[in-house]
Amino acid sequence: MFRNTLFAVGLIAAVVLQGQAQAQGLTYLGQQVVATGTLFQGTTVGGLSGIDYNPATGRYLAISDDRSAINPARYYELSLDLSKFQRSNTPGSAGVGFLATTPILTAAGATHAANTVDPEGLRLNRATGTLYWTNEGQRTAAGFQNPTVREMKADGSYLRDFAVPTKYQPLGSAASTVAAAGDRGIYNNLAFESLAISTDGKTLYTATENALTQDGPTAGLGHGSPSRILSFDIATGAAGAEYVYQVGPVVDTPDPAGGFVTNGLTDLLAVGDRQFIGIERSFSLGKDYEIRLYAIDARSATDVSGLDSLEGASFTAVTKTLLLDLGDLKNDDGSALVLDNIEGITLGPVVDGRQTIVLVADNNFAGNQFTQFVALSLVPEPATAGLWAAGLAGVFITARRKR
Repeated sequence: MFRNTLFAVGLIAAVVLQGQAQAQGLTYLGQQVVATGTLFQGTTVGGLSGIDYNPATGRYLAISDDRSAINPARYYELSLDLSKFQRSNTPGSAGVGFLATTPILTAAGATHAANTVDPEGLRLNRATGTLYWTNEGQRTAAGFQNPTVREMKADGSYLRDFAVPTKYQPLGSAASTVAAAGDRGIYNNLAFESLAISTDGKTLYTATENALTQDGPTAGLGHGSPSRILSFDIATGAAGAEYVYQVGPVVDTPDPAGGFVTNGLTDLLAVGDRQFIGIERSFSLGKDYEIRLYAIDARSATDVSGLDSLEGASFTAVTKTLLLDLGDLKNDDGSALVLDNIEGITLGPVVDGRQTIVLVADNNFAGNQFTQFVALSLVPEPATAGLWAAGLAGVFITARRKR
């Protein structure tokens, strides 16, 4: 695996041990945006909610969360020239190139019918070339759909399902933010947004964006929500350990008061043994998006896979440390970076000896939003530069061996 254990140790040391924002050396390289309504090969580009970098090709893969409502469920292959990214709120789209689009197929080999699937997370198995992806499921008055985690070939054809435990399947009422007595499973639109492959390539992780209905309410003003990080054995497809991640409260009050609010865990990036970088995305009607990156460590957390409900249970949640509040990022003219609906994260290429991190925003196919790519650079501080460099050297060694 390109993201080997040695590199992961160096990355974690560089990013986690140095404390807050600027001290860690996570710096803003720039952004590019693609306008809503952009067309490519007969599809509407948008809804990009998961992204992964393929170092073998230097290209990226991004999944669209179109529920086969506009075009069939699909993923894209694209190129990003980070040298053309700008620290500006009007950067344009230079350096962003869409290269191919591939429909995601059912087990029967057909495209998904409208509103029967909600693709969200995407990761590439660099050893096999296959892709893992998550389907968020549904819990609405129009019907319930179970959340799924699947593997497909690069051509979009179905390979297998992972064994999602039954406690995630929606049962009971069409709960929105507070569950009714007897409800079980996911809340609507708050399920499997994220996907990560362990650094040793043996374990797949996803997480609910907020709690299961039997675990507690969704995040709101003044209170968070206990989401579950769920693991799978890649070899067998069996579900494994689960850990509780405490999503924080909604950041801003809505305008007008009483308007829609949400905060959730939208993606995970594995960077060590049960260690991740996670995205929390908070939104309040009438306010800007609030995006924060956290270092997540599950090594001392309780495995709660045996708990059907977290209510009244005793457990130790994962630890989380703020890495970067993207609201602190500034453009070259001093203006604050305007953020959209950031939902995906990947390690990008190493540029000038520094590891890059690339984020992508889901524009919800809305005219007042945009597909946004944000590039960050990891600049290690002197105290951890040696360890980080050792990890980076491990990456280059592994890459050369693969070639």
